[in-house]
Amino acid sequence: MAPRLELQSLFETLIGSRNVYFQPPPSRKIQYPCIVYSLTDELVDHANNTPYKKERRYNVTVIDTNPDSAIPGKVSDLPKCAFDRHYTADNLNHYSYKLFF
Repeated sequence: MAPRLELQSLFETLIGSRNVYFQPPPSRKIQYPCIVYSLTDELVDHANNTPYKKERRYNVTVIDTNPDSAIPGKVSDLPKCAFDRHYTADNLNHYSYKLFF
């Protein structure tokens, strides 16, 4: 399975639903609570001028109406995950993370 599809499956398991969206278009109807994520960077380690290890970095945002949601804690427990910021918009809580996967 492709790494992004593994990540998709992991997020669906974490929140217990299929409300996980990879780079959704603005016209897409989003159901809450959800996880929205996008690819932002790729780190490549080289040896002898040849890439041998690649890690992709994703921006991951948990969006929930509940300010005390358990979902952000589950995401922040993932390896190589770092909290970025929290903000509210349209009465929704957004928890933003940077995740290497």
